[in-house]
Formats: sequence, C-alpha cells, structure tokens
Amino acid sequence: MSQLRNYAVQEIEESIAVKVELARNYCDKIVEAAFLILKRLGAGGKLIVFGNGGSAADAQHIAAEFVGRYRTERTALSAIALTTDSSCLTAISNDFGFENVFSRQLEAIGKPEDVVLAISTSGNSPNVLRAAALAKKFGMATVGLSGRSGGALRDCVDLCLTVPADSTPRIQEAHALIIHIISGIVENAVVETGLTSDVRKVSTIAKV
Repeated sequence: MSQLRNYAVQEIEESIAVKVELARNYCDKIVEAAFLILKRLGAGGKLIVFGNGGSAADAQHIAAEFVGRYRTERTALSAIALTTDSSCLTAISNDFGFENVFSRQLEAIGKPEDVVLAISTSGNSPNVLRAAALAKKFGMATVGLSGRSGGALRDCVDLCLTVPADSTPRIQEAHALIIHIISGIVENAVVETGLTSDVRKVSTIAKV
C-alpha cells in the first residue's frame, strides 16, 4: 500500500508543479486568448474547437461551458466541438481520410468572424494541423493548446498556449485548468458588462 500511496503523491505533486509554473509564467497568454475569443464572439462569431482522444473530450468540455454555463447564469455563447457527430466523423474519415475529419467540417460551417481552438498535446496531430491551417486561410482567428514545445501547431496559429510539461497526463490536466480559466474570463466579461441580451457587444471588454 505504501508504494501505491507514494505513486499517488508523486502524481499529485507533479501536477501541482506544472500548474505553479503555469501560474508564474503563462497567464498573460491565457488572458490574451480569452480576449481574442471575446472579440470574435463580439463580432458575431462562434468558437469552434477540435482535438483527438483526451483533447476531443476537452473540446467538448469548453463548448459545453460556453453553450451552457461555467458558474453563472448568463446568455448562451456560440460554441461547437467538431468531435461529437459520429455520422459526420465516420463518413469524412471513410471518404476523405482521417486527416480531413476536422477541416472538412470547418469548411462547411466556419466563417471569417469565427475563432478556432485547436487542441493537441503533441502539437503534431495531422488532422488538427490541417484544420488550423484552413482556418487561417479562411480568415478565422486561431488559438492552439499544446504541450511544452507546441510542436508544428505553434506555427499554424495566431496564438499558441503551451503547457510547461512533456507528460501527456500533466499536459491534459493543465489544459482542463486553462479551459476553466478561459471560460471564467469570458463568462465574467459577459455578466459584468450586462451583455445578457446582446453578446455581440462583448468586443468592448475585449479591448481592455
């Protein structure tokens, strides 16, 4: 039992260490990403999110926080995860290849005023990179969420949020925290500026 307890303590301490460094050195970029999302929502755009595996779950997580709520009652915010429609996912993968599973959906529903959140722990997932590149081509704002190096995703997006870790579990834990922080900033902006009736005015706080 003592070995198992030590393992649990080690995992927790490693997770804490990553988040401490995140707090010390990475918060400015997180806030910048939240303001970028606010600006695009204020322009009438929507948040489009995608990723694979655990990152797919994270994509659905932040979309749910926006459409539903994070902590406070407010107007619904336009967000969609490209990881939820099994018919679409399997048809595109079968007919066009898995590397196009997100870019094909983005081509169908994306608008220049939208903002994309591309999530990849390695930063090198081909389908995430292809969709991020297409988003930039269409004039969408692009934010990446990745691990320490950012991988190829770093150069494919306007703003890349990296986590100071190389371990996939630690990266994913930090991604969940970042998702909550962004959700909180956006939600607070909407609530505090009285935007429950017209989310397009969110852009005013995004300029702060």
